[in-house]
Amino acid sequence: MISYLIFFLIICGIYGIMTLGLNLQWGYTGLFNIGVAGFWAVGAYTSAILTKPPAPEHLGGFNLPFIVGLLAAAVVSGVIAFLIGIPTLRLREDYLAIATIGIAEIIRLIVKNEEWLTNGVRGISGIPKPFKSLFGNSYNLFYLILVMIALGIIYFIIQRGIKSPWGRVLRAIREDEEVARAAGKDVFRYRLESLILGAMIMGVGGAIYAHFTSFISPEAFKPMQGTFLVWVMLIIGGSGNSLGALLGALITWSIWSGTEILTSFLPSVITTQAAAFRVILIGVLLEVVLLTKPEGLLGEDPHVSSVLKE
Repeated sequence: MISYLIFFLIICGIYGIMTLGLNLQWGYTGLFNIGVAGFWAVGAYTSAILTKPPAPEHLGGFNLPFIVGLLAAAVVSGVIAFLIGIPTLRLREDYLAIATIGIAEIIRLIVKNEEWLTNGVRGISGIPKPFKSLFGNSYNLFYLILVMIALGIIYFIIQRGIKSPWGRVLRAIREDEEVARAAGKDVFRYRLESLILGAMIMGVGGAIYAHFTSFISPEAFKPMQGTFLVWVMLIIGGSGNSLGALLGALITWSIWSGTEILTSFLPSVITTQAAAFRVILIGVLLEVVLLTKPEGLLGEDPHVSSVLKE
């Protein structure tokens, strides 16, 4: 039970990082990014390729340190966000949604078909686990601490940023873009910065995921697990609230993983329906929250709302 709880908390922490990145984009700035799985995959594959020993099946063999993989994952994800944001953020908000859907699908097809780069559908295995030799059987506990440290640092950075003048401009842009522009704010620059920073956080989450599982393939970054679940987590916890994003990640992943255990007790003739059953339960939970708590369980951050009103 302890081993399972540690594993559960690690995955929950990784999803928490992804949800914090999405909350920065949507919850605080109003950027409709529905290509989360794409940035997650970019971070995972970037770190895996850079940190693995030589492998004939795919690009790699750089054998760089873990921290370099994390930083590279953030940088590459940020560059892709920059390339998406330059042509779309000056247009209507739905153009960003279309662009992020497109880039996520392009990334999925690249990792699936470009075998020289990612080993295609067979995926990348043997991704190094940092400091594995030092902790032995207690490694998962160490990795949980590592994930919590990363989560805490990201949470701290976001909170400091949101409570600063920069964060207040982001919220003003979300509430009324024209008023922010009339006040002399460079709306495009602030929105681009939010998009890039959120994508970098997602890239870090992908890298941490890759080094924990030690194996990644295109199947791990499907829209259901990589985008839909993250959006559900944010909506359930409360958009515009970092604690709400983390609470939503905990609750949603508890239900998602818990239903996996429950479906294992179903008769074998209907086990093929288990995946649909889990999605239905998540959908029902989302509908209940939207009907009873439209702003999410915690709602918007009261501090941010009060500062904006002032």
